[in-house]
Amino acid sequence: MLNNYFHKYNLLFSNSVFSSYMDWFHNFNCCLLLGVTVFVVFLFVYLFLSSFFFKSKKVEYQFGELLCSVFPTFILLLQMFPSLKLLYYYGLMDMDSYLTLKVVGHQWYWSYDYSDFTDLEFDSYMSSLDSLSVFNNRLLDVTERCLLPVNVDVRFCITSTDVIHAWSLNNLSVKLDAMSGILSTFCYNFPILGVFYGQCSEICGANHSFMPICLEVCLLNNFNFWVFLKSFL
Repeated sequence: MLNNYFHKYNLLFSNSVFSSYMDWFHNFNCCLLLGVTVFVVFLFVYLFLSSFFFKSKKVEYQFGELLCSVFPTFILLLQMFPSLKLLYYYGLMDMDSYLTLKVVGHQWYWSYDYSDFTDLEFDSYMSSLDSLSVFNNRLLDVTERCLLPVNVDVRFCITSTDVIHAWSLNNLSVKLDAMSGILSTFCYNFPILGVFYGQCSEICGANHSFMPICLEVCLLNNFNFWVFLKSFL
């Protein structure tokens, strides 16, 4: 019961190295915030119950003013170093890639273009209620899943043809805006097999909540076989 209560304040289950780092940084900041809150409350109660709090004469406490300047600086430094390390790791992800995937946002569906293969592109719409089975997720499954191989560096090129969309996968800590006329790029490696769901996180119009993202990470041999079948369809 207690675990279920605190679970809603945590990030979703991490399914990649980058998302696990993000989860650790989130928990670290929460612990730091809890420590600061406890310290401030304890200091406030201690001063309120102290006799010095009710003195009418002016008291200059220069050492206390120094501490009030040093402690916030120290807390910011504690946050700065893990944050810079995380940004540095994110920058290294863009250095190399073996597969390029172009993602285009429309009102209200996604298009995927595998630039390394000839004529391999398709549109991905939300599955209708009539086509869903027991194993499908309502409002999250799509007509054409985006397939990617496991343990392969993939470069994503994300853009839009109309309004601003956002290609967002919470379990992987991926969120990048798709803007018309701008090509946003990032690289990612998927170390875990599975199906990952996401949704557009920008308010892009009336059917904003009906353009889900379904990403399936499979073995490299299965991906090559899927590309072979797609080329003959």
